[in-house]
Amino acid sequence: MSLSNPIVGSPNVLLQKSGASAAGTLDTLSAQDKALREAAVELEASFLSEMLKSAGLGKSREGFGNGGAGEDQFSGFLVQAQAKEIAKSGGIGLAETIYNALKESQE
Repeated sequence: MSLSNPIVGSPNVLLQKSGASAAGTLDTLSAQDKALREAAVELEASFLSEMLKSAGLGKSREGFGNGGAGEDQFSGFLVQAQAKEIAKSGGIGLAETIYNALKESQE
């Protein structure tokens, strides 16, 4: 089953909103539009990373199988990587809003 929510379900939402075809890629956008889109996705990833940390993702687990200092050191990297992947796959729609605002400010 595929989600078809236009805000969350498709990684091509920003491409569609920018005038690129649904089957298009970043190659069809201008260099400036690519930079704006990448900045928007990175900002959404940063926001999602903080939200995931607030939700407790990446905190040490006590008891059996405790990863110790290694787990503590690398859990932040894992949360950041997960947030980037969420943002790249459509995220929560924040990147689209940021992209549109940046695009309007350029015009």
